[in-house]
Amino acid sequence: MQEKEQDNNFENSDIFENNIMATIPQIMGILLIDRTTSTNKTTRNIIWANDNYQKHGNIYYAATAEILPELITGEKGDLIKPRALKTAEVQKNRTKTKAEVFTPTWIVKMQNDAIDVEYKDDDIEKYIRRKWLEITCGEAPYMATRYDMGTGELIAISERTGFVDRKLKRINSEITDKAEWQRLVELAYKSSYGFEWNGDSLLLARQNLLYTYRDYYVDKWEEPPTNAVFEEIAKIISYNVFQMDGRTYTIPLSEKREKVQDKQLSLFDSDVPKKEEWNIVPGKRVKIMNWDLNKMEYFDKGLK
Repeated sequence: MQEKEQDNNFENSDIFENNIMATIPQIMGILLIDRTTSTNKTTRNIIWANDNYQKHGNIYYAATAEILPELITGEKGDLIKPRALKTAEVQKNRTKTKAEVFTPTWIVKMQNDAIDVEYKDDDIEKYIRRKWLEITCGEAPYMATRYDMGTGELIAISERTGFVDRKLKRINSEITDKAEWQRLVELAYKSSYGFEWNGDSLLLARQNLLYTYRDYYVDKWEEPPTNAVFEEIAKIISYNVFQMDGRTYTIPLSEKREKVQDKQLSLFDSDVPKKEEWNIVPGKRVKIMNWDLNKMEYFDKGLK
């Protein structure tokens, strides 16, 4: 069967979910997976983790609800937008409630440059294998500066400065064998991590990284990647760019309150109201893929 042409809006900062569903629907499902809460038998998705979409009027847009493909496609196909394309009111509210801000591209470059200079003498294999992590990544500009976070305008490949961009640029400049190119690119993605609280921003980050792969593929080979390799990169991204509360290393909003048995304030007066006590049960600890061992491990392993 001939593959459908991949979505035609890869030259936009706002990647249309409807186009993904129409051409490569399996990838939309992959980009929404939460690898920590999913099992071999049950697939679970990342959650909204904010109240910005509850105005749509049902429980499926609640903060703790999973983001499902049908909630962000069809008539809701333009629901999730990059921060730069959101209204000023929404931007202000998210800054106030979630401390969400954007980092100018020149700052991303300056900070990534300061780290990258230490690796200038690495051979390509060592350089690609170096592990980087963007904390509270939002739409992941430190990983891939595909577009300007302030304006939403696309950035030319030559001007991109994320740490995934740097790895892919080096691969494009040094590798001429297509199989070796793909091996190193997959390794670059496996060694690049990021985490985010908000589910909508996390989806945008995953999409940006996926389409960054497409951009460098087309730049190198002058044709789009096949759906099979596109899907493989999406899987890696779904493991490495994950949803987490960076303060507790748990899934956002997953902690629970459990009521402790009531205690009377007085042993001699049964009419005295009982005092309620509650315990906070820690949330679900986040797991990420250790690609060296090909197994899932707790993110906070070794941090305690």
